Amino acid sequence: MRKDWTLEVLVVPVSDLDRAKAFYQDQCGFRAEIDAAFFEGVGRFVQLTPPGSCCSIVLESGMPEPPGQPRMAPGSLRGLQLCVTDIAAARAALVGRGVEVTPVLHVGASGWAEGRGEDGWNSFLFFQDPDGNGWTVQEAPAPLAER
Repeated sequence: MRKDWTLEVLVVPVSDLDRAKAFYQDQCGFRAEIDAAFFEGVGRFVQLTPPGSCCSIVLESGMPEPPGQPRMAPGSLRGLQLCVTDIAAARAALVGRGVEVTPVLHVGASGWAEGRGEDGWNSFLFFQDPDGNGWTVQEAPAPLAER
């Protein structure tokens, strides 16, 4: 029997759930899945999913801290990465919705340089949510199902 371990949810620490939900839903185009308070007086939970992704993000406030896992400070998350097959279209969509993003960049011999990279994996853009959590968008040469 195969035992898959699938990454399905990432917690993104934010200071204002409504502001963050609006940013991810309205500006980034994520689909709102859940917005609920599971128990009266015990916080709120918002789950959103990027277009085409099998992994969602969770924004939460007032939920009990998991045992042995201190809560991250809003804005402290880095390294979240989304993959797209058309970096220019992704950038245009984000800019069109009011997200401040970097130009398309690639890694060259001297570090980061403006423009697309020559190979299929070397084109990126970067943005932050209203709290400063850092996101990377990377161009992939084909959709995940075809790699």
